[in-house]
Amino acid sequence: MTGMIALWASPKARAAGQSQQAAARVRRLTDKLAVVDGGGANVVAFSTGDGLFLVDSGVPGYGDELLAGLKELPHGSKVHTVFNTHHHLEQTGNNELFAAAGAKIMAHDRTLQWMAHDYWIPEESRYQKARPKAAWPIQTFFNKETLKIDGEQIDCGYLLGAHTGGDAYVYFKDSDVLVVGDVASPLKDPELDWITGAWIGGRVDAMDLLLKISTDKTRFIPGTGPVMTHAEFKEERDMMETVRQRLFKQVRAGDGPKDMLEGGVLNGLLRTWKDPYKFLYAAAKGLWGNHNKLDPDVV
Repeated sequence: MTGMIALWASPKARAAGQSQQAAARVRRLTDKLAVVDGGGANVVAFSTGDGLFLVDSGVPGYGDELLAGLKELPHGSKVHTVFNTHHHLEQTGNNELFAAAGAKIMAHDRTLQWMAHDYWIPEESRYQKARPKAAWPIQTFFNKETLKIDGEQIDCGYLLGAHTGGDAYVYFKDSDVLVVGDVASPLKDPELDWITGAWIGGRVDAMDLLLKISTDKTRFIPGTGPVMTHAEFKEERDMMETVRQRLFKQVRAGDGPKDMLEGGVLNGLLRTWKDPYKFLYAAAKGLWGNHNKLDPDVV
């Protein structure tokens, strides 16, 4: 019976239902800025007179739903720029879709490198194939970049070794909205893509930099999950610093991820990990890869 009611719903009722779905897909931050659901990943949209400036492009296969959400925004029928915070599929999955429609793809130079070449994933004993050229960024930067669009200053900067080897932040400075990708993880386990150069020391350093350039009223947009306040972001940073200190001690003792897990390095924190061993395996790999940055008594 429910199906029959849905089938015979009036055009007005169907329109109302579609409007509610669109509202669930779009979280307005200001009259020009919004967070749009990109298939579980956050896509940040800045409305300009020429169309939309996006930060990240959502997961593969979610393009139609993402486009429907974007059309709810001013000038949302056209996307002129997509900036990728890093190379993972959740952030670059619809690059080809927007590029084919004329959008310019931007990212850090190392994001382009990881997208443009095959690379080995040891845990899965396989190569990750390079992305199609149509998905690649066509404009890159190395350290910092400042854009001025429709009166908004947009600062972009490199976050060395934070989550991948090519992380970048995008700071809508006048709106005080800071997009940080997966350098913040309010819902997912924090991830250290060690094979590309990420490690826990780099993550804490990056979070310190983001706190330094932000204000007490800054809203932080993670790669996945809710908008974070300055206090919430600092709370996650402080937790990661506690983990960093514990892991440094374990590595100096010659411990591996199993020893770290059994030693309770993730106990007594404000959150629990869904897959603690996976995190500690990546953390250990990253720490050994950066052993020269540890304390002098490292083994």
